[in-house]
Amino acid sequence: MVPKPTEAELAILRVLWENGPSTVRQVHSVLSESKAVGYTSVLKLMQIMTEKGLVLRDESGKSHIYRAKQSQEKMQRKLLDDLLERAFAGSRRQLVLQALNPDTVTKEELAEVRALLENLEGK
Repeated sequence: MVPKPTEAELAILRVLWENGPSTVRQVHSVLSESKAVGYTSVLKLMQIMTEKGLVLRDESGKSHIYRAKQSQEKMQRKLLDDLLERAFAGSRRQLVLQALNPDTVTKEELAEVRALLENLEGK
């Protein structure tokens, strides 16, 4: 079973999901665009993530290439399932009601949800 990533690990996973397999230098470059982060910190985190089974490392070339072990969709599902159990006692209804709070959801988002529901009902 793959463990839940920390916030810093999730930031690295987002880079890998968006850009595909990458070196530490490439990940560091992307992360540095939004906040100051040291190269050695990124390297250490990615080594830890390899040990935890969050990323896979290809050591066949001069530079090690890292890739996410799970797809973004699978990881999101895992994190959502955890949130569902911890915060909503397993109630999907309560989760959806909170997510669709009229104070925070836009009309466009509601339209997308309606279209999704209609699509699900049609299947």
